[in-house]
Amino acid sequence: MSTLYDFTMKTIDGADQSLAAHRDRVVLVVNVASACGLTPQYEGLQKLHEKYADRGLSVLGFPCNQFAGQEPGTEQEIKGFCETRFGVSFPLYAKIDVNGAQRAPLYEWLTTQDTAPEGSGDVKWNFGKFLIGRKGQVVGRFDPTVTPEAPALVAAIERELA
Repeated sequence: MSTLYDFTMKTIDGADQSLAAHRDRVVLVVNVASACGLTPQYEGLQKLHEKYADRGLSVLGFPCNQFAGQEPGTEQEIKGFCETRFGVSFPLYAKIDVNGAQRAPLYEWLTTQDTAPEGSGDVKWNFGKFLIGRKGQVVGRFDPTVTPEAPALVAAIERELA
């Protein structure tokens, strides 16, 4: 597997979706959680989606319960929480593992890419961010504490959209 487009993931509603649906777009892949100190980042992710979707950005949320059990709900509970609490309208996918033996193939690929500023290796916590360029390659990786409105992340997104 060499690009984002090689993967098919289950949506939060249970349908299989090829990530090739995001071909020629800049994609921000984020592992998300509803009961984390970083959960307010949903608001910033939604703002990125609203500001840049028309220019070619796709924000994709992948719920994960691997970090202190901070995403315990069902897919429908997660979807409801995101929509009512943060007005999330960007695509959400079914809950996955991002580390360990059951790591989703998408994250197996993402975590092996040696990119700046974070580099390769396991996802550290909820809200780790992978920026994918229009050709489907990882062009940046940002620590969970880097907020969606952080200048470095916004600059990287704008660079890829240009």
